[in-house]
Amino acid sequence: MTTSGPRASSSLNLISDAVCARCGCACDDIELLVEANRVREARNACPMGAEWFLASPEAGLPKALIGGREASLDAAVAEAGRILSEARFPLVHGLANATCEAQRVAVSIADRIGACLDTAMPLHRGLSGMAFQGVGEIHCSLGEVKNRADLVIFWGCDPGRTHPRHGERYSIGAKGLFTPLGRQSRRIAHVDLLPDSSGLNPDLFVPLEQGKDFEALWTLRALLRGHEIPAGACPGAPLEALRALSDAMKGSRFGVLFLGTGTSSAADSHMVVDAALAMALDLNRHSRFYVSPMRGGGNPAGADNVVTWQTGYPFGVHLGRGYPRFNPGEFSTEEVLSRGEADAALVVAADPASELNPAARKHLAEIGVVALDYGETETTRSARVSFMLAPYGLATPGTIYRMDDVSLPARPAVRSAYPSAEEVLRGIARAVGALP
Repeated sequence: MTTSGPRASSSLNLISDAVCARCGCACDDIELLVEANRVREARNACPMGAEWFLASPEAGLPKALIGGREASLDAAVAEAGRILSEARFPLVHGLANATCEAQRVAVSIADRIGACLDTAMPLHRGLSGMAFQGVGEIHCSLGEVKNRADLVIFWGCDPGRTHPRHGERYSIGAKGLFTPLGRQSRRIAHVDLLPDSSGLNPDLFVPLEQGKDFEALWTLRALLRGHEIPAGACPGAPLEALRALSDAMKGSRFGVLFLGTGTSSAADSHMVVDAALAMALDLNRHSRFYVSPMRGGGNPAGADNVVTWQTGYPFGVHLGRGYPRFNPGEFSTEEVLSRGEADAALVVAADPASELNPAARKHLAEIGVVALDYGETETTRSARVSFMLAPYGLATPGTIYRMDDVSLPARPAVRSAYPSAEEVLRGIARAVGALP
C-alpha cells in the first residue's frame, strides 16, 4: 500500500485528507482506499459520507445530448451557447452542488447574457440571507466551537441524523483547548418539537410549538434582557423551560446556537433568523455568543459567497440591465417560471423540473433548457441540451465551503470519463462571449 494521488501507477492507493461534501460538516480527515479507479473504503467517514464516496463515478450515460440524442461535447456546447445567446429573458439556476470555480463561471455567463440568477437552495435558506443583510451575522468557525464552547444549543435540528460527525468533531464530544474533557466540559441544549431520535442526550430539552420559533426566540430574548413575561403571553415554548435556557446562556462563557429549519416555515424563516441574530447581539454585551446555520450537503455556502462576491447579493439577482438588481420573489426561479417570463434556462446541478410548482414546471418544459448534472434527472431528460458531469470532490478538484464559511480544497480520488462542471461551463461561457 502506498500513499499517492489517483494517477499513481500502483493499483492500490491510500489518499489522505479527502474532503467529503455529503453534508455541511465537509469532513477533511477522510482516508480513501482506491483500487482499479474505484473507492473501496472510506475510513473515518460516516455512513452518509461513505455512501457518497463509494458511489460509482460512471453512470453509463452519454457525455452530452441534444434533443435527447447523443452528441459531441463541442456540438452540445455550441447549441447551448446559441440557446442562451438568443434568449431575451434567460434564467441561470442551481449552483449549490458545484465547486466555487464552476459557480464563478456560471455567474459570468449570467452577467454576459443578462440573466436572472438564482441558486437552487430552498426559499427559507435564501430568506436567511436576507436576515444576515438586515441584522448582521454573529458567526464563528467550527474550530472555535470545538476549542471554546461551553454551551451548545441545537435549535430545530437533529445533528445526529443530518450531520453525523458534527458532535464528535466540533460540538458535543470534541475535546478542545479550553474544553479538555469533551462532553463533560460543555452543556448541550436541544430546542425542537420532539426529543431527538439519534442519541443527542441533551442536558436541557425545550419542547417547541409547531411554527413558533420566532415567538420562542423573542421570548427568550426578553428573558435575557430581564423583562417579565405577562400572563397569557404566547412564548412558543414552556416558559419555565425558556427561563432555564436563558439562565444557561447568561452563565456561559462561550455559547453557540446551531440554527436549523426543522420547525419554521418558509414564510417566517427570515424573521426567525432575525430574532436569533438580535438575541446574539444582546448576549455579546456580556459574553461571547454566536449563531451558525446548519447548512446541508453540497456547496450552498460556496454559492452564497460566490454569488454575493460577484453581484453583491446572495440569490434572486437580475442582471438584464447591465447591473445587479436584487428582489426575492420577483427574481426567484419559481416565480419567474410561474409567470412565464423566462424563455431559456441554464440549470447547473439542480432538478427544478421535479421540485417546483406545476405552473413553473409546465413553463420550464416549454422553453430551451441547458442542464448540467451528475446523473439523469427529470430536468436533464426534458432539456434541449444536457451534459453528464464528473462528480466534484470525488473525480474533479475544486473548492467547497464548510457550513461555517471556511473554504476547503477538494482533491479528486478517481478518474472519470465525463467533464467537470467547470469545463462545460467554460465552454458555454466562450460560446456566449463571456470568456475569450
